[in-house]
Amino acid sequence: MANSTTIEVRNLSKSFGPVRAVDDLSFTVEPGEVTGFLGPNGAGKTTTLRALLGLVEPSYGSATFGGVSYRQLKHPLETVGTALEASSFHPGRSGLAHLNVYATAAAIPKSRVQAVLTQVGMSQFADRRVGGHSLGMRQRLGLAFALLGDPGVLVLDEPVNGLDPEGISWMRTLLRNLASEGRTILVSSHLLSEVQQSVDRVVIIAKGQMVYQGGLSGLVQRSRVEVESADQSGLAKALQNAGGEVEQGTSSLSVSGLDAEQVGKIALESGIALRKLHTEQTGLESAFLDLVGNGEQK
Repeated sequence: MANSTTIEVRNLSKSFGPVRAVDDLSFTVEPGEVTGFLGPNGAGKTTTLRALLGLVEPSYGSATFGGVSYRQLKHPLETVGTALEASSFHPGRSGLAHLNVYATAAAIPKSRVQAVLTQVGMSQFADRRVGGHSLGMRQRLGLAFALLGDPGVLVLDEPVNGLDPEGISWMRTLLRNLASEGRTILVSSHLLSEVQQSVDRVVIIAKGQMVYQGGLSGLVQRSRVEVESADQSGLAKALQNAGGEVEQGTSSLSVSGLDAEQVGKIALESGIALRKLHTEQTGLESAFLDLVGNGEQK
């Protein structure tokens, strides 16, 4: 295995005409961890990955591997394994033929081809034309390509898309095992539920901007305070002035950014009597939707 390297995205921005797909995005992905790169469809994930892999030129900022851009890597396949599109293989050729071509071009031993096909459970289908593969089989073949150079870094886009439950479980185990070997792994997905059992940390973006970076426990700990008073508008204004985010419900206010003790103190100082005050823990999926919104972004 090649040495693992930290992925570094620094103030990355990318515009396509008037559309800002990625907007001043910064994050890091460390070795030995599986990091989920999350956001709704159209949030800027694919553009970020394409910039990281030298497929598009950033408008501003950088995306590198230990400070080195993908285009400047001396041995790219042996440094970074990528799987961005499950359908990128020619349908008329076999998976074995595809991998042999890549191995020859990168001076990788042919024995490595057989090893990765076995590793992803595709050795028995090696001579079958890719056009006859299911989406799940193409995902496995894409992963075989990513692993071909035994790289220290893996960048995978929607790797469980098309896999059945058994395949998803297999993918989770594989990613965990690869990370335990000290590899740096970045997994893109538009659904938290797809990756939450296999990732150590998450980077969540929406509309091209960072909305959260950290462990899953940090999402669980995001909470809302439900509060009700006789003067809802006055309380809402006082809470907003104190830096809280307030949403008006049917009969109560939902507050984030302040804990229950702070809400109670602000109400007391404002001379507003409370009828109800309690904290509601937010589940992972609810927290994710709170951060990114419920709709796709274009």
